[in-house]
Amino acid sequence: MIEQSSIRAYAGRSEVRKSERIVEEARQAGKQTAFLSHSHKDADLAKGLQGYLQAQGWKVYIDWEDTSMPAKPSRETADKIKQRIKRLDWFLYLATANSASSRWCPWEIGYADGVKGINRIVVIPTRDSAGRSYGNEYLDLYKRVSTADVGGLGIFGPNNRGTLFENVAP
Repeated sequence: MIEQSSIRAYAGRSEVRKSERIVEEARQAGKQTAFLSHSHKDADLAKGLQGYLQAQGWKVYIDWEDTSMPAKPSRETADKIKQRIKRLDWFLYLATANSASSRWCPWEIGYADGVKGINRIVVIPTRDSAGRSYGNEYLDLYKRVSTADVGGLGIFGPNNRGTLFENVAP
C-alpha cells in the first residue's frame, strides 16, 4: 500500500510536455512506457506517479495530457484509449476511492485484462490520509506496486517477489 501523500510529493517533478510525444520518444529509445488508468479527480496523484516513474526512466501516458483526445468523451475517446492500452508496454491502475467509482477506470482495466495479459497489468494500491485503503480487490488478480525492503517502489506478484521499477526490463 502506498500513501497518497507520498505520490503527491512527486507531482511537480514530471515534464510539462504532452504525454503522446514523450511516450513516443520513450518507445523509440527503448524505455518503459505505461498507460495510467486513474480518475481525473485524482489528477495530482496521476502527475505524482508520472513524476516518480519518470525518475526511474519510465514514461507514463495520461489521457488528459493528450491533445488528440476529444474534449467530450465519445466513441472516439474509447477507441483512442484502447489503442494506447494496446501499444504501451504496461497498464497501471491507480486505485483510489475516485477510480473505484469512475465509469471509465473499471472499463479500462477490463479491456487491458483482455489485451495485455496479466503480467503487464499492475495495480497501485493506495491509502488516503484517513487510513482507508483502495485496490485490495485486485491484489490477487494482478501484480501490484509496493514499497520494497531495499528502498523505492517495486512491482510485486502474488508470491511477494518483486523488482524495483528501475530494474524492470522492457
